[in-house]
Amino acid sequence: MRVIAVVLWVAAACVSAVAAESYDNPFAYCAAVGTIDAPDARFSGPAIPAAVMRGLQKAIAAPPDAPPLPGVVWRCMDGKVYACTVGANLPCTAKADLNRAPAEPLRAFCKQQPDADVIPAYVTGRETVYAWRCEHGAPSIERQVADADARGFIAAIWYPIPAP
Repeated sequence: MRVIAVVLWVAAACVSAVAAESYDNPFAYCAAVGTIDAPDARFSGPAIPAAVMRGLQKAIAAPPDAPPLPGVVWRCMDGKVYACTVGANLPCTAKADLNRAPAEPLRAFCKQQPDADVIPAYVTGRETVYAWRCEHGAPSIERQVADADARGFIAAIWYPIPAP
């Protein structure tokens, strides 16, 4: 019993030491935490580190004199920094919708427009990876238009940011 108590105390001390570590560099932070969907309390730097902003601007080929991008978010995947800029059609913080079964809003839309070539994103949601249409009053998938990354986010809108 005493050995178990010592092992548990050592394990708790190790967990506390790791939790107490703080990082102000996003690249060191991601190397330490590995994978996390959003920075947590262990990251003590600015919400949008300058190196992440510059890296994302470069990744999307923004001009060097472009103003800072709006709505930038970042996360860690496999020890690397990834960033995305939120836009009207870019659901950076939401996981990709891989559901092949049509939700009620799609069914309702197709009842109103039974042969619509396209079900608009305001109905499908921006997270879907499919292009939907209506066929004889029922929603159907026309094709897949996006893929999810290993964490379930839409892969094409997240960019790996190399350390400067």
